[in-house]
Amino acid sequence: MTNQSINVLFLCTHNSARSILAEAVLNHIGHGRFKAYSAGSSPRENQQPNPLGIKTLQTAGISTEGLKSKSWDEFAKPDAPHMDLVITVCDNAAGEVCPYWPGQPATAHWGYADPSAIDGTDEQRLEAFRQTLHAIRRRLELLVNLPAQSVDKLMLQTRARDLAKS
Repeated sequence: MTNQSINVLFLCTHNSARSILAEAVLNHIGHGRFKAYSAGSSPRENQQPNPLGIKTLQTAGISTEGLKSKSWDEFAKPDAPHMDLVITVCDNAAGEVCPYWPGQPATAHWGYADPSAIDGTDEQRLEAFRQTLHAIRRRLELLVNLPAQSVDKLMLQTRARDLAKS
């Protein structure tokens, strides 16, 4: 696992906010050691990433190129990238029955409040996205900085689950 990039899939219900933020941040800070993807258990028809999430990423200097909402079914197909770690980032997705992931990747749950569910002014809603981005980035920086020997399959699951407590 340490000789190639570690594929991480972030899951949320609609794949429009938290999972999109996590995908973008990990691809930004993973330096090729990690490759992030995101998906939703039930994205709405024509679902798009939340514009406030995109704005928050762009303001933070993180690329939004290629980000799109998609179903987790895409990652259960035979030609899909093999996942090493699957992290749910919302409580709804954590409680759902996930598809079979080839190779039985390590799993963890990192719950974050949904910034898109915040009522208020545009500035208050944008601040909710900034706070969520900060929380996600803090955990992902810890993950990225794990020593190489900590990312074998069992250790990766243990470390990812420990980070949920951070």
